[in-house]
Amino acid sequence: MKKYDIALFDLDGTISASADGIRYCIEKTLDIMGKPHPDLSDYSKYIGPPLLMTFQKLCKLDPSEAQKAVEIYVKLYDVDGLKQNKLFDGIEDVLKACKENEIRIAVCSSKHEKIATEVVKLLGVYDYFDAVCGSTIDGSRKEKEDLIPYALSTLKADGTEKVVMIGDTKFDCKGAVACGVDFIGVTYGYGTLEDMKNAGGKIFAETTHKLHNLLF
Repeated sequence: MKKYDIALFDLDGTISASADGIRYCIEKTLDIMGKPHPDLSDYSKYIGPPLLMTFQKLCKLDPSEAQKAVEIYVKLYDVDGLKQNKLFDGIEDVLKACKENEIRIAVCSSKHEKIATEVVKLLGVYDYFDAVCGSTIDGSRKEKEDLIPYALSTLKADGTEKVVMIGDTKFDCKGAVACGVDFIGVTYGYGTLEDMKNAGGKIFAETTHKLHNLLF
């Protein structure tokens, strides 16, 4: 029996193993702009936060430079980063079970919406989703606090449904807490258990099999 009516899935680090492509495109963007590379060995620092935030805070670009960097990154990702995505083992079984049990599901990602849609199509899981919801390139919709209500509106939720946000970072957790929905943190992704706990997370899945068990 299902525990939720609606499940919102983060993309990077939850559905898609995407770190290599993201790192490559950040580095290439900085090369094009003639900017130095920060230390990108810790994926949790730049997979999860909005891209604009990454270029400003981690890469130390000013707001106008960061906006330009986002535009360059998006073009690079379309060509080079997209094809480096792959599904985490077992996640397709979770999505399939959701559909078979009439849980409405959506991607809820800080990745730009066009790119998020292209990623799930490339991974072969687009048809499982009722919606793919992502950020805007101008940064007007980028935080999970904004993306969760946007996803629920897109799904035409009426407020009576039991909703869960599933993600691998503190940003997913903070968004869920702010929006008053349940949160399941997956620890096989790129964030840290400590950060998710500090953000208010209490329920965690070490594997996609455990995630399935927490949803049903």
